[in-house]
Amino acid sequence: MGEKFGKPLLGDRLQYCTRCGMPETVEKIAFDDMGICRACQSAEQKMHIDWAERERQLEALLQWGRDRARGGYECVVPISGGKDSTFQLHVLAKVHGMKCLAVTFNHNWYSETGWYNLVNCLEELDVDHVMFTPRRSLVNRLARRSLEKIGDACWHCHAGCGAFPLQVAVKFHIPLIAYGESVSESSGRSSYYEPTMPYDREYFTRVSAKATPEEMACSYIAEDELCPFWLPSPEEMEAAELKGFHLGDYIFWDEERQMEFVRDTYGWKETDIEGAFKGFKSAECVMPGVHDFTCYLKRGYGRSSWQAFTDVRAGLLTREEGFELGKSIDPQRPEVLDYYLQITGYSEEEFREIMARHRVPPLQDVELPVLPKDHPCRERLLPFARQLVEKHRTTHPETERGSSSHED
Repeated sequence: MGEKFGKPLLGDRLQYCTRCGMPETVEKIAFDDMGICRACQSAEQKMHIDWAERERQLEALLQWGRDRARGGYECVVPISGGKDSTFQLHVLAKVHGMKCLAVTFNHNWYSETGWYNLVNCLEELDVDHVMFTPRRSLVNRLARRSLEKIGDACWHCHAGCGAFPLQVAVKFHIPLIAYGESVSESSGRSSYYEPTMPYDREYFTRVSAKATPEEMACSYIAEDELCPFWLPSPEEMEAAELKGFHLGDYIFWDEERQMEFVRDTYGWKETDIEGAFKGFKSAECVMPGVHDFTCYLKRGYGRSSWQAFTDVRAGLLTREEGFELGKSIDPQRPEVLDYYLQITGYSEEEFREIMARHRVPPLQDVELPVLPKDHPCRERLLPFARQLVEKHRTTHPETERGSSSHED
């Protein structure tokens, strides 16, 4: 099979977790004396936690929210229609009987499958829903600014998913806001025994957005255009007595089994995800291929490697098989990059130059390979809103007039 089989893409240039293969370029990663990463340590800790006690703690927290609810809702559940948010809405609304308000920040890049999953979830779980959708021109400009500022295309999604549910919770006096996966689950930033990133007002800025709305303003984005991304003030947060939490800190989290549950129970659907070998993570969006390709270009790993790390920890893959999957899929140029370049006005050369500036220090002098994609996407990589407009718009005058020739 060759001497490079089962070896990481960058050989011995980087330190890799001796158990799962996660590289040192993962943000906030830490290794113990045996070279085992914090994500693997956290996965081991999960096996020793008293989850029955954790669920009692969850019920006490939910009762705290019920006691303080001042309107018709007890809990905000941010929902994209993805597998995690569908599952968390099921747990809170159906298992624990919470009066939930589902809240969606629409990144305006919904895939057709993702739009179905969102609408289907709301119909099946029968909850009230609020959605905010930023206008297309602002999304496009923020996608351009995001690349130069934080090294990926998705600032507006990172920031909006943090800010808008908080705005709604404060406005409607809803005491609880519930997210899904714990930061201790697989990121390496924290562990279940040593949680280092509690949820607070700036959580999403620290974890994913990396820049405030004020920092995103520039010559082609006015600061007042960014009001959808403003966080409530500390004073508003304090007055609202708002508590945020991650459901994964209270129940044993298994994203694949949970996906199978919402698939079999509610008809949730997977799709073809660029840069991945599984079809359930970020199924709601057409853009994960660009997001994960930028991660590969600046950190040397992408979505397929991340999925492999998780499967190696779970004993579903060997470490060597994980490295092979990462090497074969991570470097593939995503189809949706063409759409990204179109909406931002970047050339591919400019895109690559910007990403070279974001490369982490251990990879500064490394030229990462880029491979052609080995198969086309089954799903059209255009926001579903645009697909609907194209499908239903017509240039036939008689059709535009419709059947309005009825007699007076």
